[in-house]
Parts: sequence; C-alpha cells; structure tokens
Amino acid sequence: MNTPTPPRVLLASTSRYRAESLRRLLADFEQAKPDVDEIPLEGESPAARAERLAIAKAVAGAVGQANTLVIGSDQVAALDGNLLHKPGSVARACAQLAACSGRVVVFHTAVCLVDTHSGHQAAAVDHTQVRFRTLSAVEIERYVAREQPLDCAGSFKCEGLGISLFERVDSSDPTALIGLPLIALAQLLRAAGVPLP
Repeated sequence: MNTPTPPRVLLASTSRYRAESLRRLLADFEQAKPDVDEIPLEGESPAARAERLAIAKAVAGAVGQANTLVIGSDQVAALDGNLLHKPGSVARACAQLAACSGRVVVFHTAVCLVDTHSGHQAAAVDHTQVRFRTLSAVEIERYVAREQPLDCAGSFKCEGLGISLFERVDSSDPTALIGLPLIALAQLLRAAGVPLP
C-alpha cells in the first residue's frame, strides 16, 4: 500500500519576520515572492484589504504548484481608519510614531491557506489593538535610531524594543502583531491534515 506523499508547504512571502514566525510551527517549508498588486481599492476597509491581499498572495503562490499548501498573509495598520505604511525613512518613522503617541492603532492581520491538491482555500483575520504610551520626541528618536523599524508598518518591532512603546495590547492572538497569526494558521493547517503539534 502506497503512503500518500505529504504536501509541501510554501510561504508566499519573502518576509524574514513571517518566516521566523512560521518556523515556530513548521521546520520545513519554502518561500517565494508572490506577484500581487498591493494598490488599495477605493472605499476598501483596512481589514478587507488585509484579507484580500492575503488571499491574493496565496492564490498567486499556488500557480504551478502541485500537492502544496500555500500560505499567504498580509497586515494592514490603521490609525483612525487611515492606513499606516512601512515608513522607509527615519523621518517618516519618527512622524508616524509621533502621530500614534497616546492613541490606538488597529492591526488587521490576515492569513490564507490554499491547498493546490484539493483546491480548497480558507482565510482568517486577526484584529489587534495597540495603545501607545504618550511618547516624547526624544523617546521616539532614540527608539528609531536603535531599532531602525523602517520596513515595519507602524514603525515598530513588537518582538524587540518596540514593546516598550505600548501601554497595552488587546488581541486574541499575540503572534499576529508580528505579521503571521499562528493560532489561526495552526487551525488552518490542522484542517488541511498537517499534524500540529
């Protein structure tokens, strides 16, 4: 009797943060950059955008893949409903953190799993509220200089010194803030037949 070949796992992202997170669940997976247009749609809510892009990345990553579980994920940060992008520069990171000082930023983190063998697709979205402390200009400049969070939406790394910027975090999944909601992903992988733990 032939034992079925277990599916490969492909993370449709080249993010080192997402890869580090996924290694908590799986030792063996591949990564690929999906070709997805990330331009926001007019009138689209931040949560809907995160889910749409997570699905689009998983679907794009699944093209040409056989017997593969493809993971797509996306995170959208919003302050008063307005998107916070990756700052890309020290000046923009400082300005973004100053805008967030003493306020609540909502992070919508979506994950999608596509099974290329069955064609099944499932997605989930986590909503994390981050309340920032009131931050002085000196604290902001010191933080940005030390951690250089220029490739992070919201201009911080919560897995590092960025945690010191917060008053509180409200979430159903503490891993979501890093960019990959592992509780939801573990549920999706188990449903697809991956034994976890």
